[in-house]
Amino acid sequence: MLLEQFKLFAVYNRLMNERLYAASGELSDAALRRDRGAFFKSVLGTLNHIMVGDIVWLQRFAGHPGSAQALAYVSGQPRPAELTTILFDDLARLGEERARLDRLIIDWIDALSAAALEDDLTYANMSGKVYTQRYAGLISHLFLHQVHHRGQATTLLSQSGVDFGDTDLIEILRDPSI
Repeated sequence: MLLEQFKLFAVYNRLMNERLYAASGELSDAALRRDRGAFFKSVLGTLNHIMVGDIVWLQRFAGHPGSAQALAYVSGQPRPAELTTILFDDLARLGEERARLDRLIIDWIDALSAAALEDDLTYANMSGKVYTQRYAGLISHLFLHQVHHRGQATTLLSQSGVDFGDTDLIEILRDPSI
């Protein structure tokens, strides 16, 4: 059941990111970069942070034997030095990588076994402190982190006059073909 929920979240994640990047594309370059007082300052800074978080977590998840192969692409990338790292300075390139990561996340979740979700994963945070936690809980965090920061990004878009539209999961539950 939990694995099916993660599969749903992965599809929802991709759909919301597609919409987020389309809405962000309505802004001028200057508006994308404008410091709006948000934690990651701008729309572009927030989108980069979401990707930084994904890369950091997916690299950690690649340490699990059941995920190493599915996450090989992200394992070969350099680890972002900070949570504020700007990985891509232009929306088009950032969007290309976002689409690639979203496909990777879907494929990774599809390849996971239900038994793997019961495992613990040991990882180091950005400061090097080591934790051991349940794999399923950490995967939940990956998706919730994105939801949280996409909410910030949609607020920044709204402040810029761009209506993002509906963000509810119920849309996918009603129409699984999305």
